[in-house]
Amino acid sequence: MARLAIVAAAVLLAGCGGDEEEMLPQGSEAVEIDPSRFNAEIDHPFWPMAPGTVWVYREGDQRVEVTVTDRTRTVMGVETRVVHDLVTENGVPVEDTYDWYAQDDDGNLWYFGEDTTEFEDGEPIGHAGAWEAGVDGALPGIVLPAEPEVGMTYRQEYYAGEAEDRAKVLSLDESVSVPFGDFTGALRTEDTTPLEPEVVERKFYVRDVGPVLAVQVQGESGREELVSLSRP
Repeated sequence: MARLAIVAAAVLLAGCGGDEEEMLPQGSEAVEIDPSRFNAEIDHPFWPMAPGTVWVYREGDQRVEVTVTDRTRTVMGVETRVVHDLVTENGVPVEDTYDWYAQDDDGNLWYFGEDTTEFEDGEPIGHAGAWEAGVDGALPGIVLPAEPEVGMTYRQEYYAGEAEDRAKVLSLDESVSVPFGDFTGALRTEDTTPLEPEVVERKFYVRDVGPVLAVQVQGESGREELVSLSRP
């Protein structure tokens, strides 16, 4: 598959919008990563990740706990922040994941991969969906642009046949209600993947809080909503 090499400095200007939106990484396009322009201190307005922050979500009978650890991991030469994502049902683990995030100098939030373990009846059964940028052709993506604008599209991750999530900014002024609270001015995105073209998910992010709601609007139904947030 042909790849378009994009100079990192150009990619990192993409958050400004306009024609520069096209510079956000798409599909399997390669990017040159300059580690000196990234760090593990993440203060994106729509998803600040101070170590010690814990979000708890509810999805049906499952509990999802997302914890920003004080650990870092080097991926493609970049110091990334390790975020622990634990899914349980009736106290029994369903999925245990360590995600790797970093923020560039312009404020774009990048995703560099994940170490995932799946469970059945509390016993580990595999690592489907695990990937690491720079390994076996996998590429990092952008979770949130520095300055989201309606219409922006970008890949969030790329590992051929395993992880190919994409996102599009739909709105910057949404109202959303979850058990944790009622909010206005939320960012709404539409997340899709060519691996499951029938599935469409909408995600809502609130300033100074982070993700508060994810709803599947096509394909299988599902609603993951924020129940509580604790900060260090």
